Amino acid sequence: MRKSADWMQLPIDERILEAFSTSGMILSPAVIAKNIDKSRDEVNRRLSVLVEYGVVTRVERGYYEITELGEQYLAGEIDANSIEPDS
Repeated sequence: MRKSADWMQLPIDERILEAFSTSGMILSPAVIAKNIDKSRDEVNRRLSVLVEYGVVTRVERGYYEITELGEQYLAGEIDANSIEPDS
């Protein structure tokens, strides 16, 4: 069972992570937004937070992928409250 944290905004954060995980691909905010029926701006805002907490990484400008930490969260292997933001 997944254990979310106060810094997370559900369900959008989990839907973003799931989009990465199920596709296995590097994705843009526009592609994610289209597939989870959210605005690109909203996805962009959440990606910034997900990158800050290390569950998503920016591959290059405008393209992101899930990290091992993000995969562990989705698998219920870690409590998101234990994840600290990058300084």
